[in-house]
Amino acid sequence: MDGDSGEVTLLLRRWQQGDPEVLGALIPLVYQQLHTIAQGYMRRERDDHTLQPTALVNEAYMRLLNQRKVTWDDRVHFFVFAARIMRNILKDHARAHLADRRGGGAMHLPITEELAWVGTSPEQLLDLSRALDKLETLDARKAQLVELRFFLALTMDEAADVLGISLATAERDLKFARSWLHRALNSPSGA
Repeated sequence: MDGDSGEVTLLLRRWQQGDPEVLGALIPLVYQQLHTIAQGYMRRERDDHTLQPTALVNEAYMRLLNQRKVTWDDRVHFFVFAARIMRNILKDHARAHLADRRGGGAMHLPITEELAWVGTSPEQLLDLSRALDKLETLDARKAQLVELRFFLALTMDEAADVLGISLATAERDLKFARSWLHRALNSPSGA
């Protein structure tokens, strides 16, 4: 994938300039990474989930096709955006699942040991998503750090690099974000 990173960035720039044919050339270069992200998300979902990683990638691809105004600086920003699309797709599915009232089903794993206090039911994962959305309105960088670290499984060094901050700043931001999320998810009024 690293050998393709320059080509991916070039294709993203062409897409940003309005070239509609670029997506067809881009997807084969990024598909495996998108599938890996989807697999990470699906490991956290209930056993009876109707989506599989490939279907999640396909649905994300359809949403990417509908993007009119893209502003990605490079491939990392593209993957962060694609991961957010996948999270939104799963959020939509969880809402539909809850609306149908067909039961909760057990989830495979907590998001991460560092966020083990976050529940794994559809309701609790929706609450986490809402809390991340709220955190994003207060401090977008801290919310992005949580997404990079726990949903995309980047190391702290990688996440700091993506965000253009020092490792020490990333560690402080993550400590704050975890504390804020814990309060938001465990207080009756939500943060």
